[in-house]
Amino acid sequence: MGGLSPPLTMMRLPQNGTGWCGGWGAVSVLYRALPGMFMHPTHSSSLCILCTDWKQRHCWDAGCKEKKYDYDHLPTTSVVIAFYNEAWSTLLRTVYSVLETSPDTLLEEVILVDDYSDREHLKERLATELAGLPKVRLIRASKREGLVRARLLGASAAKGDVLTFLDCHCECHEGWLEPLLQRIHEKESAVVCPVIDVIDWNTFEYLGNPGEPQIGGFDWRLVFTWHVVPKRERIHMRSPVDVISFLTCEIGVRLLCLPLEALPFPLPNLSSYLLLSYLLWLGDQIWQCGGTLETHPCSHVGHVFPRQAPYSRSKALANSVRAAEVWMDEFKELYYHRNPHARLEPFGDVTERKQLRAKLQCKDFKWFLETVYPELHVPEDRPGFFGMLQNKGLKDYCFDYNPPNEHQITGHQVILYHCHGMGQNQFFEYTSQNEIRYNTHQPEGCVSVEAGSDVLIMHLCEEATPEDQKFILQEDGSLFHVQSKKCVQAERKELSDNFVPLLRDCTNSEHQKWFFKERMV
Repeated sequence: MGGLSPPLTMMRLPQNGTGWCGGWGAVSVLYRALPGMFMHPTHSSSLCILCTDWKQRHCWDAGCKEKKYDYDHLPTTSVVIAFYNEAWSTLLRTVYSVLETSPDTLLEEVILVDDYSDREHLKERLATELAGLPKVRLIRASKREGLVRARLLGASAAKGDVLTFLDCHCECHEGWLEPLLQRIHEKESAVVCPVIDVIDWNTFEYLGNPGEPQIGGFDWRLVFTWHVVPKRERIHMRSPVDVISFLTCEIGVRLLCLPLEALPFPLPNLSSYLLLSYLLWLGDQIWQCGGTLETHPCSHVGHVFPRQAPYSRSKALANSVRAAEVWMDEFKELYYHRNPHARLEPFGDVTERKQLRAKLQCKDFKWFLETVYPELHVPEDRPGFFGMLQNKGLKDYCFDYNPPNEHQITGHQVILYHCHGMGQNQFFEYTSQNEIRYNTHQPEGCVSVEAGSDVLIMHLCEEATPEDQKFILQEDGSLFHVQSKKCVQAERKELSDNFVPLLRDCTNSEHQKWFFKERMV
């Protein structure tokens, strides 16, 4: 049973004598960030202090410590880390943490892919540093490839049984790798992600993620969102340390394990698969094509979320349009309704990707919504009842809702603003349940008027529409609020040049007449 004990080979640097290691504070990191230490995309300095003998606080469930692994039978992995102009300290912190925390028998290699960086410290100095490390290879791109193609460059040289993609500003937690590889050993069609812990941007303290892992989802703008684990998933979990089904991967969370033997297509075609998946559609494609996307609560990796992304996101819209065109079937119209400008975005030829989907006999998007993501409300978008909600008397003014915090969409007042035709904060839907839904975001908001008030504010939508959220859009265009028995009227806000919708006694005023307009002419 010798294989049940982790045969670790650690790569440790000697203590530097500064007293900055251990203790789990802001100094318990590979380097300390001092004032003025900045370099795109993360803090850096010529006075970096490398310390690999730090101690990490256990931030997993106690049941994870009791897990046993048969190391002799687990697959090996190649860890691929692509980088472009990354700070010296964060890059080495990532590399050393992989070496420190990965059992020797499971770690085939660490492949660093330099995506044509021009920083001097990433040239000869980096090559010299890495030459002294076991199992670490450096591959240089001959031109800028972009994140996904750079990863594919590393993947094409991989020798391990499993591909693990890791960002270049991470810190792997002790015991991060075994749960991922164990799950793939059990189920080759699984793509497994760790719990992503937070490393503070300012202090680089490893804050961890002490609560229950959240799962990734998306809204109808195809924007990534976090959600609590749904009740149906909790029922399926046998214990708190069981895997949790994930809906999709977020752009900043770029660690996942892919079993090479389980890929339904050869590696050269992986580009079509991953390029399409880059933003968030990795989860959707995996589910539709017969796999599963999961997160393991016993695997933790810390991640710095840089204020400025090292890679350009100029192609983000085109990527999401390609995802909609290839994978969403008729539901792509819900995306376009909320992103009218996306219809004009050039997205290239997706013929091969559609053929790949057909070849793999992937399920349709309706199946994904019903089976994998039933929590996502599917809008009705009835003709003539969605888009900009425009006032007839106050020309070119529309309902507008733009909360200061996108993650807290309720509690703010609906205003009127010049109609812009861009969807987003001016997209509303009038439903057959008499709701005015603000459903570009998740969770969805519904326009409401609290008792005794005349102000329209946003509340969360409910399964059964409450009386304070019921509006009747009448044939003459008046918007009648059921509970107050008043009509919505466009008015100038007191002591301001701005306009707002308010409840007033119903009249024949043009300022009480409303109509939906799908797009600007």
